[in-house]
Amino acid sequence: MKNALQGFPARAAAEGLLDVAYAEVDSPFGPLLLATTPRGLVRVSLPAYGREETLEELAARISPRVLEAPERLDGARRELDLYFDGKLTEFELAIDWQLTGGFRKRVQQAIARIPYGKTRSYTEVARSAGNERAVRAAGTACGSNPIPIVVPCHRVLRSGGALGGYGGGLPMKEGLLKLEGIL
Repeated sequence: MKNALQGFPARAAAEGLLDVAYAEVDSPFGPLLLATTPRGLVRVSLPAYGREETLEELAARISPRVLEAPERLDGARRELDLYFDGKLTEFELAIDWQLTGGFRKRVQQAIARIPYGKTRSYTEVARSAGNERAVRAAGTACGSNPIPIVVPCHRVLRSGGALGGYGGGLPMKEGLLKLEGIL
């Protein structure tokens, strides 16, 4: 029975029945839940978020055809491992932006362009997204980022250099900034 179940994700994908593949990956901050679609990485759920809530969100917002298929996330897991080991400074993963849109998407795409080891203020990110005065909206876009770490919202700080918030908690934000040599 176990062998039949192990081949199920591959059969489901081959038959077009797998819209969202997910897997858990270890990180220095706890387990991350990664999800991908045929277009690319769509979700990185931080340890502070509930696994079941994330899977329910994916089923409701993308497709009910969500299946654990770790092999579909091998590339993402490999890049995250290298990043956490300090050996990767730029992710090369395809991104599926369907969980965001409008100004939030523009902010998140601006965040994705912040280089490793650098930071930007919420004002700078809002400006990059096309509305310099929408600083609070830029903060909201950071907080709703569906692909943290890969889309590095931890690199966005308050204008005076204060950390601001982070969905994974301030210790995680500090840890990521230390990893990158910013703090």
